[in-house]
Amino acid sequence: MAKPKTDLKALSDQDLVQKIAEEELHLKRLKFGHAISPLENPMLIRQTRREIARLKTELRRRELEALKTSSVKPEHK
Repeated sequence: MAKPKTDLKALSDQDLVQKIAEEELHLKRLKFGHAISPLENPMLIRQTRREIARLKTELRRRELEALKTSSVKPEHK
Protein backbone atom coordinates (compact mmCIF):
# COMPACT_ATOMS: atom_id res chain seq x y z
CA MET A 1 0.00 0.00 0.00
CA ALA A 2 1.31 3.45 -0.90
CA LYS A 3 2.27 5.87 1.81
CA PRO A 4 0.30 9.11 1.91
CA LYS A 5 2.26 12.13 0.72
CA THR A 6 3.30 14.48 3.48
CA ASP A 7 2.81 18.23 3.30
CA LEU A 8 6.40 19.30 2.70
CA LYS A 9 5.73 22.99 3.20
CA ALA A 10 4.65 22.33 6.79
CA LEU A 11 7.97 20.67 7.69
CA SER A 12 10.91 22.65 9.03
CA ASP A 13 14.31 22.56 7.31
CA GLN A 14 15.67 20.28 10.03
CA ASP A 15 12.69 17.94 9.66
CA LEU A 16 13.29 17.79 5.90
CA VAL A 17 16.95 16.85 6.37
CA GLN A 18 15.96 14.17 8.90
CA LYS A 19 13.24 12.80 6.61
CA ILE A 20 15.70 12.66 3.68
CA ALA A 21 18.13 10.62 5.80
CA GLU A 22 15.33 8.26 6.88
CA GLU A 23 14.10 7.74 3.32
CA GLU A 24 17.64 7.14 1.99
CA LEU A 25 18.16 4.48 4.67
CA HIS A 26 14.80 2.95 3.77
CA LEU A 27 15.83 2.90 0.09
CA LYS A 28 19.11 1.15 0.90
CA ARG A 29 17.26 -1.50 2.89
CA LEU A 30 14.75 -2.00 0.08
CA LYS A 31 17.52 -2.43 -2.50
CA PHE A 32 19.45 -4.81 -0.28
CA GLY A 33 16.35 -6.87 0.45
CA HIS A 34 15.47 -6.94 -3.23
CA ALA A 35 18.96 -8.22 -4.11
CA ILE A 36 18.61 -11.11 -1.67
CA SER A 37 15.04 -12.07 -2.48
CA PRO A 38 12.59 -10.31 -4.79
CA LEU A 39 10.28 -7.78 -3.16
CA GLU A 40 6.57 -8.41 -3.27
CA ASN A 41 6.15 -4.90 -4.69
CA PRO A 42 9.32 -3.68 -6.44
CA MET A 43 7.58 -0.37 -7.23
CA LEU A 44 8.36 0.62 -3.64
CA ILE A 45 11.93 1.30 -4.75
CA ARG A 46 10.73 3.79 -7.37
CA GLN A 47 8.27 5.42 -4.97
CA THR A 48 10.97 5.85 -2.33
CA ARG A 49 13.40 7.35 -4.86
CA ARG A 50 10.76 9.82 -5.96
CA GLU A 51 9.89 10.75 -2.38
CA ILE A 52 13.59 11.50 -1.73
CA ALA A 53 13.63 13.67 -4.86
CA ARG A 54 10.55 15.59 -3.66
CA LEU A 55 12.15 16.20 -0.27
CA LYS A 56 15.44 17.35 -1.79
CA THR A 57 13.61 19.61 -4.24
CA GLU A 58 11.71 21.31 -1.43
CA LEU A 59 14.90 21.77 0.58
CA ARG A 60 16.69 23.27 -2.43
CA ARG A 61 13.73 25.55 -3.17
CA ARG A 62 13.97 26.90 0.37
CA GLU A 63 17.74 27.41 0.05
CA LEU A 64 17.31 29.38 -3.17
CA GLU A 65 14.48 31.42 -1.67
CA ALA A 66 16.63 32.29 1.35
CA LEU A 67 19.52 33.22 -0.94
CA LYS A 68 17.26 35.40 -3.04
CA THR A 69 15.81 37.26 -0.07
CA SER A 70 19.22 37.79 1.52
CA SER A 71 20.71 39.24 -1.67
CA VAL A 72 17.92 41.80 -2.10
CA LYS A 73 19.08 45.12 -0.70
CA PRO A 74 16.69 47.93 0.21
CA GLU A 75 17.00 51.06 -1.92
CA HIS A 76 18.02 54.34 -0.30
CA LYS A 77 16.35 57.57 -1.35
